[in-house]
Amino acid sequence: MDQTDCILIGAPVDSGKRRAGCLMGPDALRTAGLGQALRDLGHRVEDLGNLSPETYNPDTDDNRLFRPRETAGWAARLIAAAEAAMGRGLPIFLGGDHALSLGSVAGVANHAARTGRPQFVLWLDAHSDYHTPQTTDSGNLHGTPLGYVTGRDGFDGFPPVANPVPQENICLLGLRSVDAAERAALEGTAIQRHDMREIDERGIARPLGEFLDRVRAANGFLHVSLDVDFLDPTFAPAVGTTVPGGATLREGHLVMEMICDSGLMSSLDLVELNPFLDERGRTAQLLVDLAASVLGRRVFDRPTRAFA
Repeated sequence: MDQTDCILIGAPVDSGKRRAGCLMGPDALRTAGLGQALRDLGHRVEDLGNLSPETYNPDTDDNRLFRPRETAGWAARLIAAAEAAMGRGLPIFLGGDHALSLGSVAGVANHAARTGRPQFVLWLDAHSDYHTPQTTDSGNLHGTPLGYVTGRDGFDGFPPVANPVPQENICLLGLRSVDAAERAALEGTAIQRHDMREIDERGIARPLGEFLDRVRAANGFLHVSLDVDFLDPTFAPAVGTTVPGGATLREGHLVMEMICDSGLMSSLDLVELNPFLDERGRTAQLLVDLAASVLGRRVFDRPTRAFA
């Protein structure tokens, strides 16, 4: 892979759900050696440190939604950061919970629109995250980013979405926990959806390859959003939304290597890492290894690691 200017953007978002801990994610990824792993692959790495949300009025406890004002402040900050970083290199957003993608995806989509190219999104996740503030039963806004960036109604108080991502430009891969409201909403869309049953039957390479071919044919930008719970919790326990039956380590690395081979990725989220739930840093290290795979590391280059 050619040398890339990788821009690390810490987004310690912890307002998208009630279980605390994701705010420690960015520093755990740094401690696990993300920057050095990318430098070892020949990339230039600039670490912008950790962002903070734009100023917001404090949230109250009587709202059905959990910390909507803080989450809106994060969205505004990350939209601006994503737009600025896209003009300089490949931004890697270090989460933080998945609510950070309200801002990261909306921001990179603004950049794509300015350049006259379409924005595509690959969502690697056990969940579809297609809720709106009105449809979420939990009130946790980490389940709403795809609803937001596709322009669904109901995001009062959030920055307007200037350039919604077209439904047909989104691919959900690894689904295995979608509630009834999301399922009904998704069935009326052009969003491509691949659950773990389909992956068991067809393999993971075929649907991913078909999507990458579409991105290439359209000369699109590709944003990859990797949630820890895409992976089976046997391998990646440090997430508050564990769902059994996820992708294996081999499937995870295959996905990353296929994306790398395509040369299409233009931005990346690493989200939902909760170090408080980890085992000797194994999940943080796995995310570092996957990030290295998507940026050029191959299996023969990977050192053997022990977690004892």
